[in-house]
Amino acid sequence: MALHEAMRYAVLNGGKRVRALMAYAAGELAGADPEVVDAAAAAVELIHAYSLVHDDLPCMDDDVLRRGRPACHVAFGEATALLAGDALQSLAFEVLAGSRLHDVPAQIELLAQAAGSSGMAGGQALDLASTGTALALSELERMHRLKTGALIRAAVRLGAACGRPMSVDENGALDRCASAVGLAFQVVDDILDVEGNAQSLGKSAGKDAAQRKSTYVSLLGVSAAREHVEQLRAQAHAELARFGISARRLGEIADWLTTRSS
Repeated sequence: MALHEAMRYAVLNGGKRVRALMAYAAGELAGADPEVVDAAAAAVELIHAYSLVHDDLPCMDDDVLRRGRPACHVAFGEATALLAGDALQSLAFEVLAGSRLHDVPAQIELLAQAAGSSGMAGGQALDLASTGTALALSELERMHRLKTGALIRAAVRLGAACGRPMSVDENGALDRCASAVGLAFQVVDDILDVEGNAQSLGKSAGKDAAQRKSTYVSLLGVSAAREHVEQLRAQAHAELARFGISARRLGEIADWLTTRSS
């Protein structure tokens, strides 16, 4: 079935698995059974994959390259790609519903909020509406905390929820860490869009400037943007300090994401 082929193409066609890795790392911090984290990691990755399929459509960012291969709508046609994205989103919640996570309804609500109008989809709407408009730094940050950060925060919260109960303070620290990492991830993306190329990135480079989008580079310049990444990385590590060695994996991921070249 072409729809299932398109779904597999979108999910299994490379990628860093950043959100899934963060779910496992947060689960490790909370002493969770990795097999229980599987559902949380798969769910956030399915939501991310669906968002990429839709983001690449001509009515959105209109990109033809994703992860070094033709975008899903190029390979399968726009209609099938649209349906594949829809089906991947549904599958994410199906996975959570059948999981062994603690308080499954609450975790489903968490992921729904991160993916919806108050999270990822809302951030994408702001991005589309602001194309060609000069944004203030605070507006740009708000947009990316929704578009990119919301799902990364959800990945960490879902992973941690697979383990021991967390105190309010611990949950707050994890949330702030994830928020800093999510924003740093976007700033690095903006830098790589200027300095990278399609071969290294696996997607079109220079599109932000071509579409006259506000970015951290256009507002701060490359040097100041890099400094901002380091500040956010330091914030993430400061929040993880309370957890000791159990947070090692999350700290390593934060370092990797803020020093990556692709």
